[in-house]
Amino acid sequence: MFSRSTACRGAQRAARQAVRPSQRRGLAAPASGSFQYQAGDAKGVKFASRDYAGATTTLALVAKAGTRYQPLPGLTEALQHFAFRSTDRRSTLRIVRESELLGAQLSAYHTREALVLEAKFLRDDLPYYVELFGEIASSTKYQPHVYFEEVLPMLQFSHKRFLANPLDMAINSVHGLAFHRGLGNPIASSSSHPYTKYLEADTVEWYSKVAYAKPNVALVANGAEHSDLSKWTNEFFDGLPASPIEQVTTGTEQTKYHGGEERIAHASANAFVVAFPGSSSPSGKFYKPEIAVLASLLGGQSSIKWSSGFSLLGNAKASPSTSVKTTSAIYSDAGLLYTAITGNAEYVAQTAKTTVELIQKIAAGDIPQELFQKAKAAAKFTELEYGQDTTAGLVYTGSGLISNNQSYQIDEVAKAIDGVTEEAVKSAAKSLLEQKASVSAVGDLHVLPFAEDLGLKV
Repeated sequence: MFSRSTACRGAQRAARQAVRPSQRRGLAAPASGSFQYQAGDAKGVKFASRDYAGATTTLALVAKAGTRYQPLPGLTEALQHFAFRSTDRRSTLRIVRESELLGAQLSAYHTREALVLEAKFLRDDLPYYVELFGEIASSTKYQPHVYFEEVLPMLQFSHKRFLANPLDMAINSVHGLAFHRGLGNPIASSSSHPYTKYLEADTVEWYSKVAYAKPNVALVANGAEHSDLSKWTNEFFDGLPASPIEQVTTGTEQTKYHGGEERIAHASANAFVVAFPGSSSPSGKFYKPEIAVLASLLGGQSSIKWSSGFSLLGNAKASPSTSVKTTSAIYSDAGLLYTAITGNAEYVAQTAKTTVELIQKIAAGDIPQELFQKAKAAAKFTELEYGQDTTAGLVYTGSGLISNNQSYQIDEVAKAIDGVTEEAVKSAAKSLLEQKASVSAVGDLHVLPFAEDLGLKV
């Protein structure tokens, strides 16, 4: 096992830097690869890395334990809050102090499809954090007193914060309407009753043994040599179970789109979300690059300060105080294209009507050539920027490896968007109008419209 003390590690690292400067790559030197990920398998554990010039590394343990896969409400959030807690070899205090001495940053978060443990540290400390992640995945202690004194209050706070945000409520609502269970599970606990009813420390521990098994995890690194990641993954993840403690089928079935409408009264603000079936991630089987271009064309938010931008909704929203944004949310086997509108209830209602009218306009082929080219360029830039982002690259690559045995390669995404035609975008818009929409209104329901008022089928 890798058991050098933190103090010795610091001294040895300093000595290596002083004695072998010629073997270190400077910050301005070219990296050994591009933004493409190189994938591998270490005794059943999938891993991927991309190396580039820099002194730091970001390492993520991505587990197939997002809210899509949780068999009980709140399980993913609870498991997230046990991250970097005591293990069989290390106390919580030791993990924190060692990371502080190494100058590292630790975090845990989740998406609809993944639970992510992330560490950012100096490149030479890769062995330590691969070992730590392997240890956390296999031997975290789920003490009942920690759950009730620390984790449960965090869940309750998350619930209150969720209820205070109408936009979050509306986005979660349309996911529930669109997909029902699985991807339709709320990203945050939407009710305090289910998780207090179902969750105990031993339930969280059971779920960890479902999530942290070789078929359900992937280790992804930015700023690490592939051979090094392979070596340490082979050594420190060898003890991870070859299969989950129990086969849980929740969320594993092919996602189906349903559609529908939900209206939730809220006193503090107004949010209205119109959603349609979208595109899967590029590593999935239902990737549609034209959806990204359509999202960019509808838009809403400008990328240039003090400008309304080129997008259709950016220039057509009812009031400058109205916030509108179109998003293409991508998942392993499905996607959701949605426009979210917030602001004064009357202006939100007007902008919602305009949104549908603009989709009808695109479906009719009324797209100026220059506007289409701008949308295509913006979509490509957004995808490239997002793929280069450390967090997005880690999560999408880890999820892709677990679900489809494919990493997220942004070069291929860029080529796909380059090939999108006006006819493809027109056809995508027409397809949206022919299907059921998912519509959620949160706020002043006396003013916010129904789906049928907008001419939508639900």
